[in-house]
Amino acid sequence: MFDNLIKFWKGDDFLSTVLDEFQEMVVDSQKIFSSVYGFLVENKDTPGLEDGVFALDKKVNALERDIRTRIITHLAIRPSVDTSMCLLLMSVIKDAERLGDYGKNLFGISQIMAKPIEKAKYYSYFGDIDKDILKLFEDTKNAFMDNDEGKAAKSWKYENKIVKFCDDVIDKLAKSDDLSTNEAVCYTLIARYYKRIAAHLANIATSVILPLNDLDFYDEKQKPLK
Repeated sequence: MFDNLIKFWKGDDFLSTVLDEFQEMVVDSQKIFSSVYGFLVENKDTPGLEDGVFALDKKVNALERDIRTRIITHLAIRPSVDTSMCLLLMSVIKDAERLGDYGKNLFGISQIMAKPIEKAKYYSYFGDIDKDILKLFEDTKNAFMDNDEGKAAKSWKYENKIVKFCDDVIDKLAKSDDLSTNEAVCYTLIARYYKRIAAHLANIATSVILPLNDLDFYDEKQKPLK
């Protein structure tokens, strides 16, 4: 469906504008994640980070509202032709908006931490998962914008890896005896937010592959690329 609709709309100014704004949402959410990770885990001194994170999140929200407005206006003109694609776009822009929210939530963890993260302790649980998540951002964005089912399937598989890793981390945290209560809570929230970011990226990637009625339920389908 996705492929047919993209071809149908090829060259359409409406689609071009919406896709550009959608890509901007994903890029800005990626910036939020990257900057917050640097501050939270790497203890990087980033002047104005809080204002920057909230400004980017507001921008992502504004882009979502703008795309919604464009879609509603477009449907008023062509209600019987483009309904399926508009519903798909409504779905993925919500996922992009949630990416920004979870990045902002990661920043919020720094506000409840009793002390800065000890890197060695953090890496013993999480390793270099940030690199996996940043790769998933790039792969997902490319899969959607290129309308590439192969890339989308690979993103889906990569998301499976990240989700399983996060579940394993939470299991280890529940059994740990080397963490304070504050550390255990903060680390568990981090793992949970990483998992949700990966899931929303998978929602976007699988929109290239799955029928409209299966969007957001990709984890109930047979996984591609074992």
